[in-house]
Amino acid sequence: MALKPTIYKFRVALTDMNRDHYDSLNLTIAQHPSENTERMMARVLAFCLNAREGLVFTKGLSEVDEPDIWVREYDDSVSLWIDAGEPDADRMKKATRQSKETKVYSFNSKSEVWWKQNQSKFSAYSVDVVRFDWEQIQAFAALLQRTMDISVMITGDSAFISTEQGECEVTWETLQSVNK
Repeated sequence: MALKPTIYKFRVALTDMNRDHYDSLNLTIAQHPSENTERMMARVLAFCLNAREGLVFTKGLSEVDEPDIWVREYDDSVSLWIDAGEPDADRMKKATRQSKETKVYSFNSKSEVWWKQNQSKFSAYSVDVVRFDWEQIQAFAALLQRTMDISVMITGDSAFISTEQGECEVTWETLQSVNK
């Protein structure tokens, strides 16, 4: 018998000072049985950093031909492709051909090694690559509850996150930006 995903519900009060974007998000997230909580919380933060009309979580790990998050237009084209983790260069090559904008949010303890091995390949593609601080993503994941109210304030290269269980800050480093 196949394992089923675990469902989480988040009510997010989002304040993005970088983009002057303020929103209330109701997110229902399915955590794949093989997905750890850090990856799921990296997806949540990536969603918050890119919040806009039409942004949705996809089937993610259950569907290899889809990103973790995307925006599809009315003509079924993809205008934004977001992957969380450390994808290979071939996947990003394909993503840049299918989408107008492509982003990667790397987050784990092996992220630096992955980037050193792939930086030259990624430089050939129009992909924004951001690395979240691994220990801070772990702190965010430690706050996880099945149903949560979250306040996220984004300013500069950091997000201040507040929940009923506690607070944390997640910072990030831009490794590659196509909009320099």
